[in-house]
Amino acid sequence: MTDQDDGARVDPRVLRTRRLLQDALLALARERTFDEISVADVADRATVNRSTFYQHYPDTDTLLADALDARAALVGADLTDLRPGLPLETPPDVLVRYATHVAENVTLYRSALGEHGSPVAVARLRRRVNALALAGLELHDAPPALPGLPRPIAAAALAGSVIGVLIAWLERDPLPPAQDAATWAWSAISGWPIGVDS
Repeated sequence: MTDQDDGARVDPRVLRTRRLLQDALLALARERTFDEISVADVADRATVNRSTFYQHYPDTDTLLADALDARAALVGADLTDLRPGLPLETPPDVLVRYATHVAENVTLYRSALGEHGSPVAVARLRRRVNALALAGLELHDAPPALPGLPRPIAAAALAGSVIGVLIAWLERDPLPPAQDAATWAWSAISGWPIGVDS
């Protein structure tokens, strides 16, 4: 489920149009960088008019964030399925699936999360990881690197670390395995080294 779908029943025609717009944007993102894609480009590719676009999305940033969320959910890599209370020693399967999904769509994610990417997609990812970290801090002590910080501040630090790990991983060429990225990200959020030293 995307941030735009708040759990209420959505008309199937609305979902179909959103999917059409998402597919159009993702197809365009395979051809050029995200900052080169306009609302008119997406509307043309989706064979809808601009007013239809704006009935569903305020901008291409929000559309991209929804498209990424929808694709991750489709492959069982929705980070909202990550729950606190998991063992800290190994990354959970959903995080490995997420990293695998990102690796399989590396060009798109490099564009979306990179320097000229989507602030909405990055902010949404940070918000989710921050909420997970905050929930996790309710069950576990803060990692040794964050002693004495208030929980919201510690959670923000952990979320920033995870985003930093993912972006740094995406910048590496050749791209290290998805398992490594999941391990590094989980280590950043759990605060403990857990086994990959690439």
